[in-house]
Amino acid sequence: MADASSPPTDQLAAATLDEVPKALFSDRVPIRSIVSRPDGGSALAGRKARVGGWVKTGRKADKDAFAFLELNDGSCAANLQVIVEASLGDLGQIVPTGTCVVVDGHLKLPPAGTKQKIELRADEVLHVGPVDPAKYPLPKMRLTLEFLRDFVHLRSRTNTISAVARIRNALAYATHTFFNREGFLYVHTPIITTSDCEGAGEMFQVTTLLSEAESLAKVEERSKLKPGIPKKDDGKVDYGKDFFARQAFLTVSGQLQVESYACALTSVYTFGPTFRAENSHTSRHLAEFWMVEPEIAFAELKDDMNCAEAYVKFMCQWLLDNCLDDMEFMADKFDKGCINRLKLVASTPFIRVTYTEAVEILEEAVKNGKKFENEVKWGIDLASEHERYLTEVKFQKPVIVYNYPKEIKAFYMRLNDDLKTVAAMDVLVPKVGELIGGSQREERYDVIQTRIKEMGLPLEPYEWYLDLRRYGTVKHAGFGLGFERMILFATGLENIRDVIPFPRYPGRADL
Repeated sequence: MADASSPPTDQLAAATLDEVPKALFSDRVPIRSIVSRPDGGSALAGRKARVGGWVKTGRKADKDAFAFLELNDGSCAANLQVIVEASLGDLGQIVPTGTCVVVDGHLKLPPAGTKQKIELRADEVLHVGPVDPAKYPLPKMRLTLEFLRDFVHLRSRTNTISAVARIRNALAYATHTFFNREGFLYVHTPIITTSDCEGAGEMFQVTTLLSEAESLAKVEERSKLKPGIPKKDDGKVDYGKDFFARQAFLTVSGQLQVESYACALTSVYTFGPTFRAENSHTSRHLAEFWMVEPEIAFAELKDDMNCAEAYVKFMCQWLLDNCLDDMEFMADKFDKGCINRLKLVASTPFIRVTYTEAVEILEEAVKNGKKFENEVKWGIDLASEHERYLTEVKFQKPVIVYNYPKEIKAFYMRLNDDLKTVAAMDVLVPKVGELIGGSQREERYDVIQTRIKEMGLPLEPYEWYLDLRRYGTVKHAGFGLGFERMILFATGLENIRDVIPFPRYPGRADL
């Protein structure tokens, strides 16, 4: 029997129907679930809602009788207009840009002719997180992306960086969706590696010897221990005394390790941070960046190219289907062609040309008066200007260049029958040039052993890698996509430091 003090069930149902459903794990209605409806939220007029967010713009009106707030909670690009009467609180504390407010109110249709389809009239102000406008670093004005890099802890409150964050999230979700749909397993490869000696000069070293050396220096006067980093008799650093008992680095790629799983689980991918200690200050380089690296057993170069093309198309279509409001913001503010570029890539078969054909096209362009800063001849590693000429000028669509000279590619790429080229491929797209680099891997034990020696690399760190060829070798192929480059391509932004939440580059590692 129901408690006599409890309201009837039909009254509870009516109350529930009267309120817009809140988020499952927080005490407010996401603004997206109001304003991003097909009707812009107009069908919700008359219903109650609790919303919370940060004030984008606020102003008092009608002789300070009430205030208009443009509120955003990061769930979408659009704001919700909130009207707060002076009787509900100190309007001077509520209107400054950056203020956090939570309000209960009723959704209502705005006056005819206004831009928004719905607005909230506040019944109660539940929370105010105030801001001192004189001290707040992000005033209500157009701020450059360069300026915002000095405030990485606050810049996600801006329209641009919040849009980039949602686009980045959508591309990450699309990545996992694509590979799971195609039967790939997600493998977590190590961030600390001891086996990748390739390009060691541009790798971050991981060591505890320095901290131990500092401790030794402090006790030098009280003991006969020799301060400093442990050395061998020949004067070289004794890494046997280090944490891992050998030299260790932050990874530049998870590819070699994920190959070991491909040679057992067939189709795998890794998606994680990689590191490069390159002292570069260009708009295209970061010291920490993310890579998506699939690896496919029983696959050749053509399969690799097919997978790369399908994956890039899937991501482009995903943004068009799931992130169009943010893409429209980027088109309006930064790159008018970004949406058309996504549509082009999503719907157009990629052109495929050999490296030799690509060089011939570039040489023909030079003969016809095209000037490149970098010389064009067979054997060069194509520069960004060459790649962009092919994809933006010559073909005006994505291009896959394959079969590169072996001298400019890594030891693990499969040697072709001509003994001059390897089964490597790069996917080139408008705006950024190279987006993906991949290859069929060398599965023949004797050939890869020779290639390692030819490139002057020591065999010992790669013995485990050679085991994959010694025991049950299989044809396999894979590629790497620079995730931040994909975001640059999608958004049309110019600097890679603006598409990763906390950029690391020479001289800067904030937070």
